[in-house]
Amino acid sequence: MDNTTTAGLLAGKTAFITGAGRGIGAAAARLFAREGARVLLAARTEEQLKGVAEEVRAAGGTAEWVLCDLADAESVRAAVHRTVDLYGRLDVAFNNGAAIQRPGPMDRMPEADFDRIYDVNLKSVWVALAAEVAAIRATAGTGAIVNTSSVGSLRGNPELPVYAAMKRAVNSLTASAAVTYGPEGIRVNAIAPGNTPTEMISTWEKDSPGLRERLTAHTPLGRPADPREIAEAAAWLLSDRSSFVTGTVLRVDGGARA
Repeated sequence: MDNTTTAGLLAGKTAFITGAGRGIGAAAARLFAREGARVLLAARTEEQLKGVAEEVRAAGGTAEWVLCDLADAESVRAAVHRTVDLYGRLDVAFNNGAAIQRPGPMDRMPEADFDRIYDVNLKSVWVALAAEVAAIRATAGTGAIVNTSSVGSLRGNPELPVYAAMKRAVNSLTASAAVTYGPEGIRVNAIAPGNTPTEMISTWEKDSPGLRERLTAHTPLGRPADPREIAEAAAWLLSDRSSFVTGTVLRVDGGARA
């Protein structure tokens, strides 16, 4: 009889997760905790954060939460610092939170909407990356960061042009950070999810009837992803199992961009 036990993928690590109140971020919080990480959940949605944290604790995991507005740079920095205040270190971070634009051509987008998508989907990632690198450097010494991009960033996107542009910029930030901080032992990667049933997809579908059917029709696996399947990819990239992977944008799209 084999009595060997296998440690969780993220055993002993402290993880910071944005957008953790729902969707992919909430799935990541549950998964990372099951894989042994202590997690700090960050988002604007207090009741949702409380609910996810309670689920994690009920399952035997360690979770705390902090309110964080990704459009507010100081709020982002404070949330990262809170991780170190609570747990004494930061090992890994999942910059997952984002906002969707209203679908439509770029010339019809109000400038204020552009600024909001920039603040939430790009500037917040830059702010978080800088704070996370500093926190990892000062505590764990080495670590890993994953940013959430989108398969919509990988080609022209007439329905979500500004959203896609910010996500493509996230791809560039990811590569630059990987090259910059790799010599210190800090890996930086991104995931590019495809069709995943989240609140963001529901919001998009209100202005684009039949969206889910179209997305599924263009997915070779013939179905949407479960949010946990996206979280699994992030967990692997944050784990020591991917120790020689940095600077990549991993498509998790059921073959949609194959």
